[in-house]
Amino acid sequence: MSQEFLPDDHESERPNDESAPVSEQDVVCVTVTGSPQGVRETILTLYRLGFAEVGDWSPVQRAANPKQVMSVLIRRRKLKV
Repeated sequence: MSQEFLPDDHESERPNDESAPVSEQDVVCVTVTGSPQGVRETILTLYRLGFAEVGDWSPVQRAANPKQVMSVLIRRRKLKV
């Protein structure tokens, strides 16, 4: 597994840290797009890996391709100075 995807021990325990003013926040959006089953399975896999709670993802929506759907996860974290 690539080291860049392992949790940083210095990060806040709360990945969606909204306590900092907006000007001090870094916002990252993660999008999963594919078949409805593929998107659900990917979200569940990321949950099992400790990446995000299932309820943190947006409701599944239609994607540009009519056979695909998408879900978005928005992460906020305090900027490191």
